[in-house]
Amino acid sequence: MRKLRVMLLVHATLVPPEDLDDYEDPRMPKYQTEFDVKHALLRLGHEVRVVGAYDDLAPIRETIEDWRPHIVFNLLEEFAGNPAFDHYVVSYLEMLDIPYTGCNPRGLLLARDKALSKILLAHHRIRVPEFAVFPRGKAIDTRRRWRYPLIVKSLLQEGSTGLSQASLVTSDEQLRKRVAFIHRRTHGDAIAEQYIEGRELYVTVLGNRRLTVLPFREITFSRRDDGPLRVATHRVKWNYDYRERWGIDYRFAHNLPRGMAERICKLCKRAYRILDLDGYARFDLRIDGEQQVYVLEANPNPAIAESEDSAFSAEKAGLSYDALIQKILNLGLRRHRRR
Repeated sequence: MRKLRVMLLVHATLVPPEDLDDYEDPRMPKYQTEFDVKHALLRLGHEVRVVGAYDDLAPIRETIEDWRPHIVFNLLEEFAGNPAFDHYVVSYLEMLDIPYTGCNPRGLLLARDKALSKILLAHHRIRVPEFAVFPRGKAIDTRRRWRYPLIVKSLLQEGSTGLSQASLVTSDEQLRKRVAFIHRRTHGDAIAEQYIEGRELYVTVLGNRRLTVLPFREITFSRRDDGPLRVATHRVKWNYDYRERWGIDYRFAHNLPRGMAERICKLCKRAYRILDLDGYARFDLRIDGEQQVYVLEANPNPAIAESEDSAFSAEKAGLSYDALIQKILNLGLRRHRRR
C-alpha cells in the first residue's frame, strides 16, 4: 500500500491536543472523530498533518505549498461559522488540483439544503415529507392551513442542532414559536416538515460510480407511554445517559418486510446519484405503517468516528475501521485521477 502525506482538514477548534491519548479523558468527546481518523491514518502508515481552519484559507494554502500533501482528508462541516460555505472550501481544493476525500462541491450544495434536496428527490418520484421553508426575518403566513403535526428544524445545520421535544408542533402558535427559536439559535432559515410515524433507519453509501450500500442501522425507542418523542433529537443523538434512561438504542435493522432491504438499497443509490453525491454519504429514512419509505435527509460526509453508525455498518460489511478510512482515501484519489 502506498504511503501518503495526508492533510487532515478540521475545524480550527477541533485540532486534537497532542497529549490526548485516552478515551476516558473528559476532552475526548469533543475531538472524537478527528482523533479516530488521525490515528487510523497513522496506523495505516500515512504521514499526517492536522490543519485547522475557521474563516481563512491561508492555513490550507500554506500547508499545500510547503508540504505538498497527496490528499486532503476533509472533516470540515462549515466555514466562517456557516454550514452553507463548506462547499466553497472543497471548490478551492479543486481549483488547486488537490485530491480530497468525501463529497464534491455540487453534491454538498444540493444535499446540505434540506428543502432543495427534497425538491430534487420528489421530482424523481422519491417520497419525501411535505415541507415548508421559513426564511429568517420573514413573517409566517398565518392564512395558510398547515397539516399538523410538523417537525421544525434548521434548514442547513446537521447533527440534530436545535431539535428537541418542542420541535414537534401541533398548532399555529407552536409553529411560530419554534420557527422563531430556530432563527435565533442557528441565525439561519427554518424548515417544517410532515412528521412521519414509523421506523427510522440510517443507510450509509460508499462510492463514486460503483456504489456499495452498507448494512442498515436503526434507532429504537422504548414503548413507555411517558417516554420522549420518537425522534432523534439532539439529546438522543449525543447524550448516552439520556438514551439509557429512556431505553433508546441504535442497532442493526432487522425483521424488515420481505423485499424491503432491496427496495431501500435501490432507493438510496438513486438518491445518491440524483444529488450528485460521491465519496460517502448517509441517508435518514422513515418507513411508515403502509411500508412506504421516505427520505428525511441526505448527509454527505457523515460522522465517521469509530463509534458512529457508518463505522459500525462498515464493520458489519467486513470493513475494519482502518479499512474504511483507507477506502475513503482511495475514493478521493480515484475521483481525482478521473478528472
